[in-house]
Parts: sequence; structure tokens; C-alpha cells
Amino acid sequence: MPDMHSAQKEALRFFIPLYIICILCVFGFSFWPWTRPAMATLFVVALLLISFVRYFFRDPERAVPADEAIVVSAADGLVVGVDEMEEPDFHLGPMIRIAVFLSVFDVHVNRSPVAGVVKSTIYKAGRFLDARHPDASARNECRSWWLETARGPVAVRQIAGLIARRIVAWSGEGSALARGERIGMIRFGSRTEVFLPRECTVLVKPGDRVSGASTPIARWPATTEIPRLSQSP
Repeated sequence: MPDMHSAQKEALRFFIPLYIICILCVFGFSFWPWTRPAMATLFVVALLLISFVRYFFRDPERAVPADEAIVVSAADGLVVGVDEMEEPDFHLGPMIRIAVFLSVFDVHVNRSPVAGVVKSTIYKAGRFLDARHPDASARNECRSWWLETARGPVAVRQIAGLIARRIVAWSGEGSALARGERIGMIRFGSRTEVFLPRECTVLVKPGDRVSGASTPIARWPATTEIPRLSQSP
């Protein structure tokens, strides 16, 4: 299981230089009077950026639905598409795609929508179109996950956007994931897609707002028994 503070560790990449800027501004304000207007302005800007970084990299705990037949959202944001198409990365055939757009104000930690094992994960370089652009799914930089579950294959795609320029993975091939477990994040504004077998019943529609790990987006078809996959300790 990935470190529960992985999002905070990503935030350090921004906190450290911003704190250094604040310290330099304090020294400049104290010892070089002629720089005070500029130092004061820079100090305020740095503090505002620190507040934004702290807000953006938040990683709240979520209550996962108890019903094991429920597929949960992989991301926070706005549902922008529910359709059927060929799964493009692992060639899993025609599947239901549920696409969620994440603005800079949404939580950007991505979660596993199902319990399963990471059979494969691949990274593809690409462009950085606005994540709402109709071609973003096919042309943008992305990382895809093939999750093998007791009920069938599921795929998740993390897609970089116009501002998001880094996709972070916290799990790897062979990892056993619980439903709702953190798998990574995208910085800063992006798109996450979940591909499900066509037998699943979709529970959301375009325009709905969803929360990662807690909002049901689909339901597996009824079965007489649910085989259980072993989970990582």
C-alpha cells in the first residue's frame, strides 16, 4: 500500500522553494531597505502560493461503500462523458468509459475504482490539450492501469491536461489494491477515465459531480458468489 502521505511529499517539491523565497524576502526587507517594496510584494505572492499548494495537495480520507458490487469513482470532479468504445491501451475490447474532469480546485489524488491486482501499467508521452478537449483522451500524455479483478478487467487512465504536466504513480505492476486505495495523482487540472465491462450498470451521467473512492459510478452484474482477491498487507 502506498504511503498515506504521498500527496504531501509531492507538495514538498513546491513548499521548499517557496519557503526559501520567503526567508530571502525577510532578509532583504531587513538588510536592504531599498528593496522593501519588491520584497514585500514577493513575500505576499509566495505566501499565497503556499496556501494554494497546501489546498491543492489535500488528501482527505473517504468512506468506501460497503457493497462490494459497487464500482467507485477513481477521481473527484465532473463527469464529462459516459460512452462505449474500444479500450485503447490494453486492447480489452469494447468497454464502458466514464470520464471525469478535474479542475484545479478538485482533489487530484486518484483512487482504484475496484479491488484488484495491477496486471500492467503503461505511460504514453503526448500533448497537453485542455483536458475537456474531445481529443485529449487520444492525444494527451497519460498513464494507464489494467486492473484484473475477480469479476473481469478494468482499466483506468490518468490524462494530463493544459496545466497538469506531471502524472505520479504510487503503485506498480503486481500490486494488490483495495477498492478506493490511492494509486497516484495528476498535477494541476486533468482528466481520469475508467473503463468497465459492458455488463456493468452505470450509475452516473454527464454533469454529475463525483468524489474519488466514495461516489458509486457503476454496479457489477449480480452473481451468486464473489471470489476474493488477496490484498497486500
